[in-house]
Amino acid sequence: MNQATATAADTDVDLSPIRGFLLCETPASWVEAAGRPENLSTLLIDHANCEKKAASTALNLMYRYVEHPSLLHKLSRLAREELRHFEQVLAIIEKRGLDYPQLTAARYAGGLRTCVDKNEPYRLLDTLLVGAIIEARSCERFAAVLPVVDEELGRFYASLLRSESRHFMDYLSLARDLLPDMDVDARLVPLLERERELIESEDQEFRFHSGVPAA
Repeated sequence: MNQATATAADTDVDLSPIRGFLLCETPASWVEAAGRPENLSTLLIDHANCEKKAASTALNLMYRYVEHPSLLHKLSRLAREELRHFEQVLAIIEKRGLDYPQLTAARYAGGLRTCVDKNEPYRLLDTLLVGAIIEARSCERFAAVLPVVDEELGRFYASLLRSESRHFMDYLSLARDLLPDMDVDARLVPLLERERELIESEDQEFRFHSGVPAA
């Protein structure tokens, strides 16, 4: 254990739906790597990048699917929250005197998006489901790192669990509500299998959503 005092249980957020949704937990070797001081800067910078990308994804969907008011309302709120989280991570980076260099993107999100169908309405369905998967994994990872990060960062990540778990449900409920005639559960199977492959396979570079660290 490190200095962190917050735990997933302390936040009063039920993570069982997320753990039941994902097909695997974050590997222990990734959690160990996240707790190493030499990876702290990368963890924070890549987290900040993920928040920007999450806001951008929500905004892109709002531009593409203006005919769905429920999508516009939910994703407008989600984008604002993701940008607020970005600002919070950026403040932590600046407070700690860390640089903010460009990082190469993890293969995770791109690997999931290669599974997105190019034809509608499957494109919308797959994009929403990929959003749900990414938000679920992000939430699971925030909980996973609580025991290995310092107290300040542990409190911050614990504070994100509730919103991230809601974002997961927002994407999943939009998929079910907007496309009631499509078999959402059947489409989730290959996407979740691909997600497990990305999480459990080896990655050469440490990132917030990277897989097993290379030896």
